[in-house]
Amino acid sequence: MTDKVSFGYDEVSPDEKTQRVGAVFSSVAGKYDIMNDAMSGGMHRLWKDRFVRRVKPQAGEAILDMAGGTGDIAFRMAEHGAEVTVADINQDMLDVGIERAMERGIAKEHGGLSWSCQNAEELSYPSRQYDAYTIVFGIRNVTHIDKALAEAHRVLRHGGRFYCMEFSTTNWPGFKEVYDVYSHKIMPQMGKLIAQDEESYRYLAESIRRFPKMEDFEAMIRAAGFEQTRVEPILGGAVAIHSGWKI
Repeated sequence: MTDKVSFGYDEVSPDEKTQRVGAVFSSVAGKYDIMNDAMSGGMHRLWKDRFVRRVKPQAGEAILDMAGGTGDIAFRMAEHGAEVTVADINQDMLDVGIERAMERGIAKEHGGLSWSCQNAEELSYPSRQYDAYTIVFGIRNVTHIDKALAEAHRVLRHGGRFYCMEFSTTNWPGFKEVYDVYSHKIMPQMGKLIAQDEESYRYLAESIRRFPKMEDFEAMIRAAGFEQTRVEPILGGAVAIHSGWKI
C-alpha cells in the first residue's frame, strides 16, 4: 500500500503531490510576486526584510536559499556580499528570478548569485558546503518535509545555521477566524482575478492549514539534528521564523 501525503485537503501519493505542486508553481510563476503583494498588502516585503536581518548574511559566506526561485530572499542576502545559491525544484520559478536579476542588474553588481534546479529532498551538493540554509514559504510544499530537513542539516557546515519562514496557524483570538475566512474565501478569488488561477491559490490556502503547528515543526527541526532551535511568531503565528544550528 502506497503511503499518502497531503496536497491541500486531498490525500495523494507522494509522486502525485510532487507533480501537482510543480504544476501549481509553473502556473503562478509569472504572477507570483504580484500576488504576494496583493495577498499580504505588501507586508511580505517587511517579513522578508526581518527574516534576512535574523539570518545576518556576511560577506563571503556561502548560503543556500532553497525554494527561492524568484530571488526575493537571495537578492537581499547578496546585498550583504554573501555568495548565494538560489535553488528551486521548479525551473519556471527560477526563470522568473533570473530575469528579475538581469532586469535589476543584480547579476552584474553582485557576482555571488548562482541558480540551480534542485529537489530539497535530494540535493546534489556535497556535505558541509554551506554556512547557512534558508527557505521561505517553501517547505510546506515539500512532499517529505523530514527528508528536506535532513538534507539541510547535511549540506551545512558545523556551526552552520538553518532559517525557515513559513505560514502557520495564528493564536490571536478573533484574528484566527478572520484569517480563515480570508484564506479560504478571498485568497482563491484574488488568484482568479489577478493570476487567472483560482485552484492553485485554493491549494496554497489549504496547504497552510495542513502544515504542522509551530511547536510541532520545531520538533521536526530538532529531530533532523539541529540544536538551539527557536520560533519567532509574526501576527500571532500566522507567519513564523524558525531557526536552528548545526553543532
